[in-house]
Amino acid sequence: MRKAVVLLSGGLDSTTCLAMARAQLFEPVCLCVSYGQRHQAEVESARRVAQAMGVADFRLVAVDLRAVGGSALTGDIPVPKGRSEAELGAGVPETYVPARNTLLLALALGLSEVVGARDIFIGVNAVDYSGYPDCRPEFIRAFEALSKLATKSGAEGEGFRIHAPLSGMSKAEILREGVRLGVDYGLTHSCYDPSAQGLACGSCDSCQLRRRGFEQAGVKDPTRYSSEPRS
Repeated sequence: MRKAVVLLSGGLDSTTCLAMARAQLFEPVCLCVSYGQRHQAEVESARRVAQAMGVADFRLVAVDLRAVGGSALTGDIPVPKGRSEAELGAGVPETYVPARNTLLLALALGLSEVVGARDIFIGVNAVDYSGYPDCRPEFIRAFEALSKLATKSGAEGEGFRIHAPLSGMSKAEILREGVRLGVDYGLTHSCYDPSAQGLACGSCDSCQLRRRGFEQAGVKDPTRYSSEPRS
């Protein structure tokens, strides 16, 4: 089996991406990055997912992006709640973390060189993606080109492939594929602003996209929501 580094956040998309990598007979090396995000519950979800899927090599890297700030996920900016569907599809929201996917892919690229992998999986999505510019296919292709220029392996003629298999899929399509592959979505976490007990708020952008995806897919939503969504 060829090794592949899979960026695993513990969310719905990255978990499905891991299942897809396994279905393609890759041996996954999972990389989870704790970057100072307020929704640290997703890190524990990543551990649970990796264990449940039999991942033998799980790496956790800590990088504190709170020192950079500029995002509702790493700073004192309120997490947007209760936005309409039109608002969800317009502009870049406050939950955008500057250069996050660039950083995550750079770490995955370094790990790939070390473990001898030439494939990297990332669960970015260009349909239900909340307007993040670093989730677009153009960014993925540009980083793939960079990977060949910025590494010893690339200089020696061994290129890297960045897989973004969810890129053109809706949340409903992602969920149906995950169910087909046997993913237990009860292990995953998506909420940007969970309660102290780790319960999903139900009203942030991520919760809304997740809930709508389950409804449209006709799949039972196992998410544990707070009894009262917080404003």
